[in-house]
Amino acid sequence: MSQHHEVQSGLKETEVKRRHILPKALVVGIVSGLIASAFRMALHFLETNRIALIERLSPVEGLLAALGLGAAGSALGLWLVRRFAPETAGSGIPDLKSVVLGDRQLHWKRVIPVKFLAGAASIGGGLALGREGPTVQMGGATGLMVSTWFRVKQGEGERKALISAGAAAGLAAAFNAPLAGLIFALEELNGSFTQVVFVASFLAAVSADVVCRVVTGETPVFVLQSMPVPTLHALPVCAVLGVCAGLLGVLFNKSLLKSLDLFDRIRSWPAPATGACVGLVVGFAAWIYPAMSGSGALLSDRAIDGSIAVKWMLLLLVGRFLLTMVSYGSGAAGGIFAPLLVLGSLGGLALGAGVHAWLPAWAVNPEIFAVVGMGALFTATVRAPLTGIVLMTELTGKYDFMLPLLVSSFAAYGIAEALRDKPIYEALRERSMRAGRDPSGPDA
Repeated sequence: MSQHHEVQSGLKETEVKRRHILPKALVVGIVSGLIASAFRMALHFLETNRIALIERLSPVEGLLAALGLGAAGSALGLWLVRRFAPETAGSGIPDLKSVVLGDRQLHWKRVIPVKFLAGAASIGGGLALGREGPTVQMGGATGLMVSTWFRVKQGEGERKALISAGAAAGLAAAFNAPLAGLIFALEELNGSFTQVVFVASFLAAVSADVVCRVVTGETPVFVLQSMPVPTLHALPVCAVLGVCAGLLGVLFNKSLLKSLDLFDRIRSWPAPATGACVGLVVGFAAWIYPAMSGSGALLSDRAIDGSIAVKWMLLLLVGRFLLTMVSYGSGAAGGIFAPLLVLGSLGGLALGAGVHAWLPAWAVNPEIFAVVGMGALFTATVRAPLTGIVLMTELTGKYDFMLPLLVSSFAAYGIAEALRDKPIYEALRERSMRAGRDPSGPDA
């Protein structure tokens, strides 16, 4: 099996010399970092101004603005995807994984602009999706683009090593998390370790992170300020949280696939019509509670600082879950990393608050479990525990959360595996391969 994978991916040590790939990986990281930074700033501008506009207007005007922006953004985003680059639908990570495994082609000339514009329109308009999937796919496409600059021959492993490096750079730039980007490229995208991919991905991820920090700032994505270190008393609660996250992760995966099946039934509808209908639903939710829409970063921040009232936690969790299903199922360009983090933070905070009410000594600070819940749900859904743990450590800058994250993440992993649920990206990749969606174009 391993020999077959080596032949498919073309990443043998004899084919690619590490010293030859270093300057190319550096260029991939810099370019990916610039693209990801631009995408990140565009989304921040669109989201903050959309929310500010809705909150500033009168209730009736705010409702009209939320509905209009949601419908327009989603309609435009979905039209761009279907018209110019169907492979940019969703996160794009499953398609990129197929490219690395040799099952698909990558068309960087259309993937990069369409993913950028469609993602900005959809997420900026309020769809409950994240920026990390688009930056990973655009990063992988950047890897292929740079390989053409250096005239790397088709069919050689160096091209796919640079694609993996670009994906690592995309995730690193999306979250200021270079180690998570590296591990993601090895653990999820390739599923194996080779020195060439490691070196290329490491250099690209670090350089992309440096570029992104220079452009957007060095502050961690989630600022925990004076949050105390979890005690040993918190570990049993973390284990219970992991079990709950495992169950929620299985439900998330099955619901996401089901949502795609449901939207396939109205595939004959014009893309703008489908997008507008989804945008109206999301826009109405944004009018009720603006932080519920878009990437959900504000919602995660409020969960982490414990500023969400207990009575609203489960309602927000259910609402955000449904919005994510509708948004992703439509086929719009956007990822599920950020939605998973939002759901994990809300679920973790709800459990922490419940335990605090009954056993205060076991959950002195309920907001701690919002952080732990993020890593646990990510692990249950994606089935990449190392990526999830390292990602949360880098996102928060709290390395003393490592033990609680380990306990909850591996409990979540065990539950999801015991229920024989497929990792979401693998399930999405298999679904896409069955559909046979591989538009013609230049070979990767």
